[in-house]
Amino acid sequence: MTRDELFALCASLVGAVEDYPFGDGVAVFKVCGKMFALVPVDDSAPSVTLKCDPDLALELRARHAAVRPGYHTNKRHWNTVDLDGTIPDDEVEDMVTHSHALVVSRLPKAERALLQG
Repeated sequence: MTRDELFALCASLVGAVEDYPFGDGVAVFKVCGKMFALVPVDDSAPSVTLKCDPDLALELRARHAAVRPGYHTNKRHWNTVDLDGTIPDDEVEDMVTHSHALVVSRLPKAERALLQG
């Protein structure tokens, strides 16, 4: 998956907003103000940092060399995924949608209802 495809995927998720709270070097995708994806924009090797269920995070790290503990995030709840082509696009998409769904599931009931329209 390319960085552009990743940006398009993140932006397409319900309630997703692209923000740059850490400066121009990192795009942060949020839903209701909560981060679900961090994408370095100036890095020559594209990657994404995603929220993940702790047990699944360990499983993904064991299965893929391109998945490692989250860079500058809580290592238990975040993974950094190298977009080097070693992980099939559909699996990367699953990781992104899992991250989004995890954040949405932890939102207050009123905010979840607004997202569901």
